Amino acid sequence: MQWVWARQSVWSQAANEAKRAIGRARKLGLVLGATGACAGTAAAQVMAWNGTLGKVLAFLAAVTVGLVPVVTKAAGPQQVGDWTRLRSVSERLKGEVYAYLAHVDPYRDPDAHQVLLERVERDLTDASDLVGRTIGIAPRARSLPAVTDVDSYLAVRVVGQVEGYYRPRAAHMGQRSTHVRRVEVALAATAVLLGAVSGAFGGSSATAWVATVTTVAAAVTAHAASSRYAYQEMEFSRTATELETLIAQRAAGAGPASDDVLVARCERAISAQNDNWVTKWLSE
Repeated sequence: MQWVWARQSVWSQAANEAKRAIGRARKLGLVLGATGACAGTAAAQVMAWNGTLGKVLAFLAAVTVGLVPVVTKAAGPQQVGDWTRLRSVSERLKGEVYAYLAHVDPYRDPDAHQVLLERVERDLTDASDLVGRTIGIAPRARSLPAVTDVDSYLAVRVVGQVEGYYRPRAAHMGQRSTHVRRVEVALAATAVLLGAVSGAFGGSSATAWVATVTTVAAAVTAHAASSRYAYQEMEFSRTATELETLIAQRAAGAGPASDDVLVARCERAISAQNDNWVTKWLSE
């Protein structure tokens, strides 16, 4: 059990690092793209009265725009696929540990240890091509979950997952979506203001910046779409609601007829989110 729990820690950390790397690449790509657009426009306007500064800005624009595809390769389909699979393995191992500790099917018989090792070996074999992503990662020192039966499983695994992960993550993604919308509105308003200045006073400088601001706004929108903040908020909320429903049904005596079915349904709800992520992220 300690060995399986340690393996789960390693795969979870590998998944976290993969996700952070993707997030860093996307944010850096956004910053570089916006910087390149602004520097290019500024270079064209500065060149007439300060050739040296104009050339520096033009050089900056060329470098930053050229680096965008290089940087964003770290957030490509392959990297996203690896991240979602790493997370899936981590969650499957975690689910096996909790099911074993709760003594539900298939861990009711005396050979439960052997069954656990066989299922874990199968999961790790299926993801053998990702083992390289786990090299050098040490498992965190932690005790096994305090689970001895189905009731403690619901309290530790399900309630803990809902209150400690799904609901907070849904709120966090909702905040990110709100921040992106505010930035989009601010950039749109800036573009309108610059357009009004250009139309009223005939300033070519303002006209050039309208296109630049519009480009930056499009980059922000694309970043939000690739990060799927709204989709993640919906999935976290949906999974939390499904698990809360199972808990409420259990308390009311109207849930699944057996403990085995109840735990299986909880684990299926959790794994379904990961499966949905894989399908969503790789289909677009």
